[in-house]
Amino acid sequence: MSLVPSVLTIAGTDPSGGAGIQADLKTFQELKVYGMSAITTVVAQNTTGVQDVHHLPLSMINNQLQSVLSDIPVHAFKTGMIATVEMMQVILKYIPNFDAPFVLDPVMVATSGDPLIAEDAREYLRTHLLPETTIVTPNIPEAACIIQQEIHTLDDMKAAAVEIVTKYGAGAALVKGGHLTGDAIDFLYDGDRIYTYPAKRVATNNTHGTGCTLSAAITAYLAKGLSLPKAVEKAKNYVTAAIQHAFDLGHGSGPTNHWAPRMVAPTLHSNDELRQ
Repeated sequence: MSLVPSVLTIAGTDPSGGAGIQADLKTFQELKVYGMSAITTVVAQNTTGVQDVHHLPLSMINNQLQSVLSDIPVHAFKTGMIATVEMMQVILKYIPNFDAPFVLDPVMVATSGDPLIAEDAREYLRTHLLPETTIVTPNIPEAACIIQQEIHTLDDMKAAAVEIVTKYGAGAALVKGGHLTGDAIDFLYDGDRIYTYPAKRVATNNTHGTGCTLSAAITAYLAKGLSLPKAVEKAKNYVTAAIQHAFDLGHGSGPTNHWAPRMVAPTLHSNDELRQ
């Protein structure tokens, strides 16, 4: 048996290295878990936006998943960009076989604003994938899309997290507050209580890949056996440091710095329950 947890990301690519599969694998490496990947879509994108997409044949997605499952244990896995219902159907049939924590990053729109998922796929995600998750990690626009209501306040965010669990069946929901003003506050509802994760907002436009990085970090920490609230806390610490020391690369929204947590260790003030 391996002494290193093995984790899998199922997502699209980013040739500029800031988001998608590339960001996930960088995160896994930094957090000392063995990263594996199954590619759904090859995306031509950079810090300025998405230029082109090419969806892999369903048979190839299926074969990638089968290759991993038949050879190496999966201690936790995450999904990112899954653009079509047919892709989701392929992935859905493997979820019981993985028998591991499932982190769903509901990638719907790129940081640049480009749409990344078909409209019918959004509905399929709500009704079929969410009930299979350990946790789903939407930002405010994604959470609004899931619950089909606008979100404007911190109370709206909390209500959305609760609704995603109680109405749509997610195991837990982390609604991220990066799109509001003021401190960057995230709310986790695990079916029992709401946990609050505040951090000072960093004055930067270099946030390319933050959602991928956060969900990958949660996946890594779950694979290591941490409780869900503690995994989210440590992942938030990780991505906060990565944003604080983001790279000023490219002509658009630059990438986060996956090396940064080696150099800094930000301490966030979270719920008393997390410190017990």
